Amino acid sequence: MEVTPFQLANNTVLSLSDSNFILPKDRRPILSEVINPDSIPIINLNENNIDDGHASSLLVSNISRACEEYGFFQIVNHGVPQELCQRVLAVVTEFFQLPHEERAQFFTTDHTKQVKVYNYYQKVEGHGKVTMWSETFTHPWHPLDDFTQFLPTSIPQYREVFGEYAREIGALMDRLLSLISRGLGLEKDYLKRKLGERPALYSQANYYPPCPNPELTMGIPDHNDLGALTILLQSEGVTGLQAIKDGKWLSVHPVPNAFVVNLADQIQVLSNGRYKSVGHRAITNDRLARVSVAMFYSPNNDTVIGPIEDFIDEEHPAMYRNYTYRDYMEEFRRQEGRRRRVKEAFEIQR
Repeated sequence: MEVTPFQLANNTVLSLSDSNFILPKDRRPILSEVINPDSIPIINLNENNIDDGHASSLLVSNISRACEEYGFFQIVNHGVPQELCQRVLAVVTEFFQLPHEERAQFFTTDHTKQVKVYNYYQKVEGHGKVTMWSETFTHPWHPLDDFTQFLPTSIPQYREVFGEYAREIGALMDRLLSLISRGLGLEKDYLKRKLGERPALYSQANYYPPCPNPELTMGIPDHNDLGALTILLQSEGVTGLQAIKDGKWLSVHPVPNAFVVNLADQIQVLSNGRYKSVGHRAITNDRLARVSVAMFYSPNNDTVIGPIEDFIDEEHPAMYRNYTYRDYMEEFRRQEGRRRRVKEAFEIQR
């Protein structure tokens, strides 16, 4: 099948005739081994809510079970207007359709920059760096403060759309953190307080062009999210996201007007391993482009993270030592280019 070439912002054309995009056999996805997408929980946020607006015990229980068993779930009836979600996907798609010269002004390998376009890669012994079949654009977001000065001006609607979207996602993020706190038996604002003031908030848009041989490469390799919580919007009708469970890959099939929610490493550490942050990846396909937009909520660098005392006893000793989030990110950078095992570096050995 002929695929229209996509020129990355770094001036490289995606082509499998270029071996820099082809993974060695032991790193390639085995697409036939993916489990039925129905295995990922879908949770209705309006389900059995009581009249005073507080979440019902059934909803809290459903969230808690998904956090314990999967670390991933989808939410429907979340309150964010569908029309706004469609506009977000539209402006992000328009950004990736800009000429590569315009996207190139944001391209960098310096990940301390707040606004950047970059490419994921894997370091493979004997092959060097293998670039993934995707391009990523990231920038800050905030539900209240003005962050739009960071955003591109070449797409007139981009700033307005993301400003509106950030307000909606901020409210939804607070609600989810409250539900997750209650699922752990904590006060509803406990996790938000524990994660600290001035959280690090950033958006990551990923573009996956069609790939003539999706079994040879990857969109984004297996990884865990570093922060606390991720809310993901993905293109409808195009499957690509996969999450690991019991050593097998589950396909997170897009559900109309739904968000994917996944726990990140800091929630697993705070819960002393009760809730799971799991590996996930993005594969490609040979027919359709796919876009996803992840909104991340992370602690600030000075926040101290460690298992909450309520979850430590003789039967459940602390699994992790305390650290600052700055320490965590320094360890993340030390593991560049390989399958990162960051939280494992903070495990208490017994």
